[in-house]
Amino acid sequence: MEKGNSTSADVLAQTNPGKELKNDQNGPIRGVVAETPMPVLIKSSFKKLPEWDFEDIYNQDAPPRQTTCANSLRNSEDESFKKNVLPNIRLYMHKDNVNMSEWNRLSHFNNPLVLWGLSMMTCANSLRNSEDESFKKNVLPNIRLYMHKDNVNMSEWNRLSHFNNPFGFMGFKHDDVMTSVKLIPKPKEPLLLPKPGGGCVTCAVVAGAGILNGSKNGKEIDAHDYVFRMNGAITKGYEEDVGGRTSVYVHTAFSITSSPYILRGYGYKNVPNDEGIKYVMIPEGMRDFNWLKGLLKGERIGEGQYKNMRPRTYYAGQYNETRFYVLHQDFLRYVRNRFIKSRDLLSPRWAMVRPSNGAFTLFLALHTCDTVSAYGFMTEDYSKYSNYYYEKIKKSVVFYANHDYLMEKDLWKSLHNTKILKLYQRTNSEQEPEKENKLIQ
Repeated sequence: MEKGNSTSADVLAQTNPGKELKNDQNGPIRGVVAETPMPVLIKSSFKKLPEWDFEDIYNQDAPPRQTTCANSLRNSEDESFKKNVLPNIRLYMHKDNVNMSEWNRLSHFNNPLVLWGLSMMTCANSLRNSEDESFKKNVLPNIRLYMHKDNVNMSEWNRLSHFNNPFGFMGFKHDDVMTSVKLIPKPKEPLLLPKPGGGCVTCAVVAGAGILNGSKNGKEIDAHDYVFRMNGAITKGYEEDVGGRTSVYVHTAFSITSSPYILRGYGYKNVPNDEGIKYVMIPEGMRDFNWLKGLLKGERIGEGQYKNMRPRTYYAGQYNETRFYVLHQDFLRYVRNRFIKSRDLLSPRWAMVRPSNGAFTLFLALHTCDTVSAYGFMTEDYSKYSNYYYEKIKKSVVFYANHDYLMEKDLWKSLHNTKILKLYQRTNSEQEPEKENKLIQ
């Protein structure tokens, strides 16, 4: 990996020496300067992913809740998983957790790559109790999950400015982004509430792979305490295979705006809009920060790709500020660095390479649930199935250049084998949809 040209000490030094820090009562303090945004880093200046001396340092939150679930993935004994996972990684970005220091830190990372205290767990089998050595080595139980207005100061800005999006603010101008960040409310409650009476909080994470076509997993999926979905989450007409409930929906500005057009022919009309649903956003790029500004202010977007759009109209009447979360760049970068660090990051197209939205969603569940079951994720026999479960005629799986699907596939299998999660796999293909004779365009 290419080493960055700046160290953490360099970041602290990259401030404007012309401004004094004033004391409210005694006036300016001599020799102390206010921190200002670091110079903008340009992705094209790097031939491959730059790595900084603070690359693997992340914000984490309060200690996890007590757990009484013996089977929780937090109790995994897998050494690799324990080595990399951060159970308390900051998941959400909001207006209180992006100050100037956070801005400068995150500006080192490209988009889309919160200390929030989780409710005390009462699950003995929770992931947080995992004995898997690999998992314990990598996981950060208290990784900061969410970004908000109170946890991104100038120091954070300068730190995060070393990382490309969505993992930081590299290439972004401070004022362009912070006008949106300062609108993100600090979460008032955890993403998932404790289970009444205690016990293990069970979660299903449902992706879109064709393996679910004919699976008849719908009732099993809906039987979980919480159901996570992402992107074009079509359920109507497919309930028998994928269920109908959605508790948490993860998206980017692109996925929420493009799905109604791309998937209209499959019956998609709008995002899941269950009563009380939680919406979680991945801040993928500048268009997402423009989206956030329009969404949080309840007005049309004033500039950029989605100019004049009204974001709130895309949430099917269920948008509520108290149920909206923004994932923190530390959490996104942690998932990449410790679990899905593709070799493609060594190539000239490194800046576009990131884990899939499904991967981010699955790790969000791993850090907020006790036990996790994954449905519709890529498996070893992926070529037997269509690209998506809602396709009536079998189509070949499409590999997009910005995701390392094969690496993700191997990771899901490994996490299943070490009992970190339960991955839905099929042993036969008697219910495969009819094969298509045409090539994907």
